[in-house]
Amino acid sequence: MGNKHLKHSARGKVVLRASSVALTAALLASSLSACSKGEGSDAKRHVLRVGFMYSDSYNEQYLRQQFTDGYELLHPNVDIEIVSAMETQNYQEPDPNKKPVDQYEKMKEMLNGSNPVDVVIVDSPYFKRLIQDNMLTKLDTLIQDNKFDIEDFVPSVIDGIKEAGEGAVYGLTPTFNSSALFYNKKLFADQGVELPKDGLRWSDVFTLAQRLAKGDGKDRKFGLAINRWSDPYSDMMTYATPLQLRMFDKNAEKMTVDTVQWKKVWTDITNLYQQKLVPTQEDYNTPNDAINGKQVYNPFQGDLFISGRVAMTVGGYDYVTQLSQAKDASTQNPKIPSVDWDVVTMPTFEEAPDIGGNVYLNNLMAINAKAQNSEDAWDFIAFNNGTEWAKLKSRSTYELVSRKSFLKPKDGMTYNMAAFYTLKPAPGQDPDLDKLYQEKPNLYQVQQFAPQLFQDVVQKKKTVDEALKEWQTKGDALLQKIKTNPSGPLDGSGGVGVGGGGGPAIDIKPVG
Repeated sequence: MGNKHLKHSARGKVVLRASSVALTAALLASSLSACSKGEGSDAKRHVLRVGFMYSDSYNEQYLRQQFTDGYELLHPNVDIEIVSAMETQNYQEPDPNKKPVDQYEKMKEMLNGSNPVDVVIVDSPYFKRLIQDNMLTKLDTLIQDNKFDIEDFVPSVIDGIKEAGEGAVYGLTPTFNSSALFYNKKLFADQGVELPKDGLRWSDVFTLAQRLAKGDGKDRKFGLAINRWSDPYSDMMTYATPLQLRMFDKNAEKMTVDTVQWKKVWTDITNLYQQKLVPTQEDYNTPNDAINGKQVYNPFQGDLFISGRVAMTVGGYDYVTQLSQAKDASTQNPKIPSVDWDVVTMPTFEEAPDIGGNVYLNNLMAINAKAQNSEDAWDFIAFNNGTEWAKLKSRSTYELVSRKSFLKPKDGMTYNMAAFYTLKPAPGQDPDLDKLYQEKPNLYQVQQFAPQLFQDVVQKKKTVDEALKEWQTKGDALLQKIKTNPSGPLDGSGGVGVGGGGGPAIDIKPVG
């Protein structure tokens, strides 16, 4: 079947979400069946098993719309079964005395069982671990033999995939998420400051923030916001992501936060707050749109970048949609603010000059090494990562397609699209660390002391040295408790007892 028919199926997928789903699907399947893979309606049927970490009656329809509906429409002789590694526990009460389920082991059971899945769709941490455990099939030969074009893939996406596979391609993803540094052109012009460019270091951005901040109270203009809605500690963790600092040693027996590297990131972010270069929660929560004492309707109240009070902000690709909506709203109601903006690449560190800490590879599609239907498994992956599907996915307002030929500014807007895909993603979480968190879910608690200690530094109640030393000391004591009680309740801290999986807020690895 040619591309012409694929375009029709893409349009059909939109129609499928309308009220006449069943009739439309039947008509489309009927019209497409004769040309799909050259098979007639009486051709032998295939079953393709596609595995996810979680699936249930609540989200299976979403998973099918996102990943399988289009393929099934074009391949009517293939029946796709959605398989879940884990049962969701939406209505179960947490039991602190129950050992947490090892999510990765459940994933392995799904791939190794008597009826293994053919395709698995996972996020970066599990993807890398499955590769190291020899549970996925290399795709390099299939890509070459089928002349499947990966040259059009964003280099940062392919680089991230190859980093996980130590140079080999074990999976492909049709989409990814990324952030960039948005800036307000007017605030730069008002201060006579040159507009930012791609490739800035964080130190450059901090200098710009100092030059752009001015005013007091409700009239204060801030130079920077690292997270648009978060707190100081979250800002620090976001900032530190590319550095992959380590909270504790590889055996989870000793804290490693009282170090020069941790001191620097704590100092950098607390300085921003103490110099009032970034807004606080109080600033976000204080109404600032009023005329003659009357509050003005503003659906974007609290967004200080749109309100013209923040000169630069880190934002995800989905923020483009919000900025577009603000512009449309301002056209209808001049009292609603709009902003003349553009973007540059995320600031980087000298220690990690090409790493954008906010680049995420999700929904990586791979073939199980024990797949029973590897032929359809590859065809499914090639379809979902092909050019026609990328064209359809490029209409998304919240994620980016991996094929750069379809990465274009939205709705006739003009902005630096390359800022979202120029940098490499941070290396995935160390599988050994992920295993530690599965074995000892109470390890998540080593962070519990840090937010308040960080706030104490911001408020000048403690120095950075004092706060890190206290975190180190309290964390060491907690690690000793966790050593003997890895998952149950801990005296004075409550214990985790449920969950596990997902990893900490940042990937924790040593630097230097």
